[in-house]
Amino acid sequence: MQYIYAALLIYKSGKEITEDSVKAVLTAAGAEVDDARVKALISALDGVDIEEAIAKAAFAAPAAAAPAAAGGDAPAAAAEPEPEEEDHSEEEGMAGLGALFG
Repeated sequence: MQYIYAALLIYKSGKEITEDSVKAVLTAAGAEVDDARVKALISALDGVDIEEAIAKAAFAAPAAAAPAAAGGDAPAAAAEPEPEEEDHSEEEGMAGLGALFG
């Protein structure tokens, strides 16, 4: 997670997310830097619209929590999945970003 946090910090500061910038942030935070993980992060972020990814994550989190809060009605809602309207390029970009969490 610290690699992603470093990338988000760099992004929010308006700088370009590069291997060197991620390493610098992690080093400044006192973390040990794994060069392979930094390269994987930079590769996974290639072509990803970070603002869009943040917006989708912020929108998905309350929606995922809603069935748990609903109580007994949750199984009925879960039985009817909504059709996906996203194109495959966005799914592939998010899959690459999701691999970093594992």
